[in-house]
Amino acid sequence: QVQPVESGGGLVQTGGSLRLSCAASGRYAMGWFRQAPGKEREFVAGISRLGTSTSYTDSVKGRFAISRDKSEATVYLQMNSLKPEDTAVYYCAARYSRASLLLPFTTAPDYDSWGQGTQVTVSS
Repeated sequence: QVQPVESGGGLVQTGGSLRLSCAASGRYAMGWFRQAPGKEREFVAGISRLGTSTSYTDSVKGRFAISRDKSEATVYLQMNSLKPEDTAVYYCAARYSRASLLLPFTTAPDYDSWGQGTQVTVSS
């Protein structure tokens, strides 16, 4: 399987928006995690293989949206109303091992392959 590849990070002001993209090698359960300096990596959002089920950490609900395109190999994370506390390196993860078509996954051990990460910085 191909390592996921993220893109779309950058610098944005508080209240702004960014869209992250992640290219995988097929239709897999995918997730976004983030790690801020001095903190542990945390789950942000996950999407099922079919793209019909999603899950979010509480701090991003109503602001972030995970989705996948029609080819189902690319997953997006639309981030709106960004806050300085959203500043982190964002990682895309893919679950290449067997998985339900309907379930998103929310913990790091659920995923088999990780991207290199993309920096998101929100200035105040």
